[in-house]
Amino acid sequence: MILGAAPNPHMADHSRKILVAVVDAHAGHRNQVASALMSFYQVAAFDNFDQAMEALVRTPPCVVLLDERIVPRAGGDPIALTRQLLRGVPIIRTLARHPSQLGSALYDTDACLEKPYRRSTLIKTISSLVNKTVEAEWETLAPQYRESLRRTVDSFNNISDLIDKGEPLVYTEITEACGPLVDAVSNHDFKVILNGVKGHDNYSYVHSLRVATLLSLFGHTIGLKGEDLNLLASGGLLHDIGKMTIPHEVLNKPGRLDDVELQVMRSHVSKSVDYLKLCDHLPKGVLTIAAQHHEKLDGKGYPHGLHGSQLNELARMASIVDIFGALTDRRVYKEPMSPEDALTLMTERMGGEIDQSLLALFRAMLLDAATPTA
Repeated sequence: MILGAAPNPHMADHSRKILVAVVDAHAGHRNQVASALMSFYQVAAFDNFDQAMEALVRTPPCVVLLDERIVPRAGGDPIALTRQLLRGVPIIRTLARHPSQLGSALYDTDACLEKPYRRSTLIKTISSLVNKTVEAEWETLAPQYRESLRRTVDSFNNISDLIDKGEPLVYTEITEACGPLVDAVSNHDFKVILNGVKGHDNYSYVHSLRVATLLSLFGHTIGLKGEDLNLLASGGLLHDIGKMTIPHEVLNKPGRLDDVELQVMRSHVSKSVDYLKLCDHLPKGVLTIAAQHHEKLDGKGYPHGLHGSQLNELARMASIVDIFGALTDRRVYKEPMSPEDALTLMTERMGGEIDQSLLALFRAMLLDAATPTA
């Protein structure tokens, strides 16, 4: 069996893990949360506690942001009532004061956020609760694997703040975060990392980490080492960061995108490139991966319709890995395609789109990675 995603026992209830409920009387705060989370989660916003609970009992969210000023119409403790009505759903209390002022009430919530807070803080707080079981399992891993997962997810989530502020990322921080991943690839010991993100709800992070891993493995297979492998891993982790500006309903639409939605989705490439250009000392290869991973040899890709010799080997490798990753990724609306079926589709239906010689090498690489060592 070719290396790939194993069945996920949590898939049956994963559809509920796309909804974050915001219960806050302040319209500005509701809008800010919805905007901050637009590429990560579907957001349901309410200005009334009773209406919120009535709706959320029917469609349980993955987490509730409950403002301290929201109270039930009939009175009572809103935290206790939320616990009673939405059993097992984590509660984040949003406050206009420091959490220390809550006293004993602090222990009734899963987390507190003092306004104003950073976008990355909001995302990390929600993600840590939604992915509590998955990330808790990271603590049982050997230090190098735990370090790889922790550092890459933190770096990935921090980028959202930088994009909001128009501030460049620090490339050395990305390469340092990817260092343990490159070491694992070089030692033929990366499967633990791929297995570690199964069930994680942050699709953009999971996809980017898988691309980073497989792209650096691809580079290792053709003889690249050291900084070249780090470039591939970093490029893979950063290749889709423009998607942080794409609305969740477009990113996660189950059916075919209409023309307007397709244009919005495809804009993630130019947004990734525009942002990465802000970074000083960014290797050209990282920019190439972001800019050209949706281009095709027959000129029918996007955003520039490049073709043939206009696509260097790095762009061709990135295209193969990104397509394979997308086909074999798990989404809230679909099961992953098996690696064997994905490679067959890429061979039989994409002959003019992707480099078939590199694809054959990629297939051999996956077969070799899946073969147990003596």
